[in-house]
Amino acid sequence: MSTEARKLETHALDTHDIVVEDVFPHAPSTIWKVLTTGALISRWLKMPMAGFEPVVGNRFTYKTTPAGGWDGTINCEVLEVVENRRFVHSWKGGHESNVGYGAPLDTVVTWTLAPVEAGTRLRLVHSGFVLPRNETAFTGMGNGWKQVVKTIDALSAEETALRKPH
Repeated sequence: MSTEARKLETHALDTHDIVVEDVFPHAPSTIWKVLTTGALISRWLKMPMAGFEPVVGNRFTYKTTPAGGWDGTINCEVLEVVENRRFVHSWKGGHESNVGYGAPLDTVVTWTLAPVEAGTRLRLVHSGFVLPRNETAFTGMGNGWKQVVKTIDALSAEETALRKPH
């Protein structure tokens, strides 16, 4: 199947999104640092990454467990950067021969930060899961992103503590 035909097929299918949202007692700039610093991303995502810069058009990769015809590489591209407000990147991986884990995945991750009285509202939307093909990823990542957001809160608390004068 051609890439163009695959895109048309994907648009014709029902897609689903993972949404995780919470309010944390940290400044938007602190959470932003945790979201857009390569070394910190590797900590909260718990995957090695290469080539990351928070610049539109920058391409970078994550590495996870390979399966079947897929080498475990997640290919990403920064799509939008609005400092302390919004960070968007693509998330693509998998292999056409895989079913379940490692099936083809072509999605977008959007982080939105909004200042609120209690700190910052952090909203994650990982969109574009085609079901049933991406059911394994949708279920696993749906649970995983909840843990990631908790870890971002913990790392933001560490960053806040580092900034306080002693």
